[in-house]
Order: sequence, then structure tokens, then C-alpha cells
Amino acid sequence: MIGLALRFIGSVGVFLFGMRIMSEGIQKVAGDRLQTVINYMTRNRVVAVFTGLLVTGIIQSSSATTVMVVGFANAGLLKLTQAIGVIMGANIGTTVTTWIVSFLGFKIDVTAFALPIVGIGFPFLLSKRRRRRDYGEMLVGFGLLFLGLGFLKNSVPDINEESLFFLGKYSNLGFPSFVIFVAAGTILTMLIQSSSAAMAITVTLAFKGYINFESAAAICLGENIGTTITVFLASIGTGVNARRAARSHFFFNLIGVIWMAFVFRYFCNFVLWIAPWDSALQSNLPLNLSLFHTVFNITNTLLFLPFMGKFAQFIEKIVKPTDIDHYRHYQLQYLSAGAQESAQLNILNARAEVNRMGDVIEKMYKTALGALLQPKNKIPDIVDEIKELEELSDQMQEEISKYLVNCYQDDLSEKNVKVVNAMMRVVHELESIGDSIYNLVILIKRKTDKSIEFDSKAEEELLQYTNLIRDFIEMFKNHLTKKFDSYELENAYTLENQVNTLRYSLSKAARKRLQKGSNVRAELLFMDMVQCFESIGDNSLNIAQALRQMGND
Repeated sequence: MIGLALRFIGSVGVFLFGMRIMSEGIQKVAGDRLQTVINYMTRNRVVAVFTGLLVTGIIQSSSATTVMVVGFANAGLLKLTQAIGVIMGANIGTTVTTWIVSFLGFKIDVTAFALPIVGIGFPFLLSKRRRRRDYGEMLVGFGLLFLGLGFLKNSVPDINEESLFFLGKYSNLGFPSFVIFVAAGTILTMLIQSSSAAMAITVTLAFKGYINFESAAAICLGENIGTTITVFLASIGTGVNARRAARSHFFFNLIGVIWMAFVFRYFCNFVLWIAPWDSALQSNLPLNLSLFHTVFNITNTLLFLPFMGKFAQFIEKIVKPTDIDHYRHYQLQYLSAGAQESAQLNILNARAEVNRMGDVIEKMYKTALGALLQPKNKIPDIVDEIKELEELSDQMQEEISKYLVNCYQDDLSEKNVKVVNAMMRVVHELESIGDSIYNLVILIKRKTDKSIEFDSKAEEELLQYTNLIRDFIEMFKNHLTKKFDSYELENAYTLENQVNTLRYSLSKAARKRLQKGSNVRAELLFMDMVQCFESIGDNSLNIAQALRQMGND
């Protein structure tokens, strides 16, 4: 029994490995063209469906397609309705694999040509040219896939009365049977992370006579749900658009299974009736399953298409954006509409964007301060959040700077030229603060990972320093869109002097502790953190000086 189980698992492993190698090889051969297809062939819902069908049919992996869709949605390149359309098409496209497995794998002796295909592809793998290696990888994967399928058929023993009774008692319970086999298909696909491999196992069991057509069809429906777990995992930690795309995949498949539960027996009879072959023959059962899989996915897509907009609204309601989602995928909200817009209005628009960047930097700093007080297990999440915000600040600097450069093309007065110059400086300093905050949170993570403890008095003084820097940031942040007069600038110089004085005091105290035999690693880390705070203070003073140049505008 153990040997049989190991042969079965090994057969599935060879099939999965072949599927992975083949899919990766095809994607490498296709290169960026497949991503370009997804990006540009999604103009409407129907085209989006055909795009998903085409790409999945080519690369033989609905998971790869949907993961790409999640990536595009996360980057803001696809709207939710477009992503849903591609996912619907991917569900249809994945049936191509089922047809290949059912027709070639069970109608002919696949092992007779599987090894020759591997033999043809192997010399290509040894080539120095990358293109040839990609083709070799594709051929070897294709051969291994069918070799694994052949092993899978041979690893499943012929049916006997005991096994038939074991499965048969679950096959004739009516609706409970439907639920049991749908759950089995879901769990199977979640475990092996491949609906194609799960389908191959299902077809093999049906071909051997262990389960009847209806039971196999119910398992197939469950596999449609189970395959969504791959996309769900790919969406973890991404933006709201990607999470919505992943949830739409799950609910699309789940709702399809729910309505199918009410008409399952009739639908199965309909599929057998339209089959262009003798559906009663046991040898044609794999083809019956392929037909069921295809007809179901096409029907489910056709039923959803008219309601795609409503479906997208439903997904948007259940997957709400988090705080950080409001800052993701930055795009200028205020873009010049042409000659009608005055130079003054363009400057006001730019200043509003600079204020948005200030919001991001302020959030970064407060989040970083939270890391000093957070439990150890929350530090990695904070680091990830700060990293995303730091990347966003880089993007904002680039976009706002481009916009400000375009402002120079307007007929600016001498005063407005100074304002634009000042905003350029503010944006640069804000980005530098973002870099320092990211460096700071990395140091905090190192302190936590290495279980480094600061002197209790040093810890208290450091928190005092952080509060002083926080006041400095809040001071300039509150004036990014307001008047910054000479009185405020004097306050900025006062804060800067306090920052420098406290920094000198902290560094001097750290050196004294070192002379007394304090932990060297702890004191060096302490001084590095103090340096980060001082850099933020210097940048804050530069921002204050630039704001004063902007005057009342």
C-alpha cells in the first residue's frame, strides 16, 4: 500500500514538474509579448475575456495568467472590470489543458512519444543560445508532463469491489454527494496548487472506473474553486486593486458552482447529449469531462458578462482599501488641461501635490516611531509598509518634479519662478527624509532581530529626540499650503538648534558609556539612529527655508 501511494505521488510530481517546466518555457519563448497582449487587448469586457482565453491557452497555466493579472492590477495598469474579464477568459483557456490530457493522454500510449520529446528537447538545453534553451525547456516539460500522466495511469490499480464500494457509498447520496465531491476537488487543488494536475487525477480515477461521470464533474467544479487559492496567495501584501482581482476570481468561480448545484444533474445530461461521440463508452469519459469543463466555464462567463459592472461594484464593497492603499500607485491628480489653465493655477495644483507628498512622509515617520514600541513580530510588517511608502515617495518626487519643470514653460513672473524653484527644493528634501526614515526603520529592525538593548536612560533620551523631530515635521507639514512668515522661520531655526544640541548630548553620552564598557554594538547602533534623526532635522530646516521663499502663495 505504501509503495502504491509513493508511486502515485511520484507520478503526480512528474506531471506537475513537467507542467511547470513547460509553462515556464513557453512564457520565456513568448517573452514580454504575453504581458503586452494583456496590457493592450483589454479595451472592453469581451476583448478582455478573449485575451485571458488566448494567453492561458498559449502558456497552459491559468494560475500564471491570473497572477499576471494581479500584478497588472496592483500596478494600476488594469481596471477591475478588465481584470475580471481576463480572469473569466483564463477559466475557459485552462480547459485547453484538459482537452490535451483527455485526448492525448487517454486515447494513445503517451509514454511512446513522451521520452522521444524529452530526447529532442534535451540537446537544446545544452545550447549557449538562450532562445534555444527556452525551446528545449518547453519540449522537455511537455514530454515530462505526458510521462507523468502515463505513470499516473499505471499507478492507479484496476478497480475492485472493495474500492468500488468505498467510493460508491458516497456517489449515490444525491445532493450530499455533490457537496462531498466538490469539497474533495477544492481540497485536492489547494494541496497540489495545480488545477491541471488535479484534473488529470480526476480523469484518471474516472477512466479507471473508480468514480462515475457526475462525481468526476463535481470534483471538477471543486477544482475551479481550489485553483483560486494560488491567485489569493499572490495578492497577499499587494494593493487594493490586486486584492479585488483575486477576490473576483474566487467569487466568480464560487457563484458558478452555487448556481450549478441547482441544475447539476440536468447540466450533466445536457453535456452527454451534445457530445459528438458515444458518451456511454467508458473510454470516452475523459472527453465527457473535458466537454463538461468547457461548457460550464463558457456558460458561467456568458451569464456573468452582462453583470460585470455590478459584480465589480460588489467586489469593491467587500474589499475596501486600507490606509496605505490611499497612497499606492501615485498619479498626479491635477494635470494641465492646456492653454486655458493659467500659470498660477498650475502652481496651485503643484503645491497641492507637494502637500500630498508631505502626508506620505508624515505617515512614514509616525509609522517608524511605532516600530520602536511594537512587539517583535510586527516589525517585518512595518518595514514592508515603510518600504512601499519610500518607493512611493521616490515616484512622487519624479512625477512632481516633471510637473514643475513643465510649469517653467508657462509665462511665469519672477515671483512665480522663485515659488517653483522652492517647490523643487521641498520635493527633493521630502524624498531625502523618506530615505532617512527607511534607513531608520532598518536599524530598528536590526535592533529587534539581534535582541539589542539600549541603556534605559539612552532609550528615554532617544524618545525625547524622536518627539522633537516629530514636532519639526509637523511644523513644516502644516505650512506646505499655508503662509510661512519670518516668525515661523525663526521657530524652525530654534528647533534646528535644539536638534543639534540634543544630538551632541546623545553622542557624547554614548561615547562615555563606551568608555565605561557598555555594549559596543548597542552604542554604535544608537549613534546610527541618532544620525538618521539629525539628517531628518537638517532636511526639515531646508524645507522651512524653501517655504519662506514661497511667501504667501
